[in-house]
Amino acid sequence: MQGLYQNHLNASSASDIEAQFRVDFDMQGTDLEYFRELLAGVQREKDQLDAELLPLATERKLEECDPVTLALLRLGTYELKHRIDVPYKVAINESVNLAKKFGPQDAHKFVNAVLDRAALQLRQSEIADHQR
Repeated sequence: MQGLYQNHLNASSASDIEAQFRVDFDMQGTDLEYFRELLAGVQREKDQLDAELLPLATERKLEECDPVTLALLRLGTYELKHRIDVPYKVAINESVNLAKKFGPQDAHKFVNAVLDRAALQLRQSEIADHQR
């Protein structure tokens, strides 16, 4: 999330952000392959993710979102779309918990609502299986 936030603020490349993270943070124990995929994938698909999020963000417009909330919505949607190995509830909960910690007040409610709607579109069969 922090890498996506950094990209939003200064449009750095995924490789530049990763290099900066390696300098600034202890990356030991980090799944670097997953980190790279999320960072590069969300950057690459940012416009497409935003287009998918627009009709789902009924409570407020995406352009009104703060950078943290927007980064979490993109991250959660990317995971729901591309990381089928991550259960939909886990993808949503990760973003919601980060919104509680780093987002503005009540951002977690918005993130939860939007990603729930995204999951209904992107993970229909998984949700149906879970409800049985």
